[in-house]
Amino acid sequence: MQTAKQEVREILDHLPEDCTLEDIQYHLYVLQKVERGLADAREGRVYSHKEIETRMSKWLRK
Repeated sequence: MQTAKQEVREILDHLPEDCTLEDIQYHLYVLQKVERGLADAREGRVYSHKEIETRMSKWLRK
């Protein structure tokens, strides 16, 4: 498992030299959200397709 500093270095190594601070922030944001989603899935904090349909039905009605 990588440390936070190692993950940031890896991101920086893959970005172009002319990237902006905003580009770096975006990539860090996406990494954080993906890691959080994977942790939620591992911990069983997910909804089934049917549960999502039920929860979203009020917005999906026409």
